Amino acid sequence: MVGLQGRVTGTIGPGLVGEVMVAVRGGAEHFLAYPVISGERIDIGTLVVVVEYQPPRSVYVAPLV
Repeated sequence: MVGLQGRVTGTIGPGLVGEVMVAVRGGAEHFLAYPVISGERIDIGTLVVVVEYQPPRSVYVAPLV
């Protein structure tokens, strides 16, 4: 999971549990998403990279630059 890229499908930010879609196991799956930098806001449509994975369905992400 760590290092995979995804796209934000639900805004990630302070007080919000966001959502990302990540290509995994030959398909695409949704994960609950949190910003790796506390307080950061990541808007819908932003490409992100998974920095940390917490099973079963949570990831910490950072925007791709």
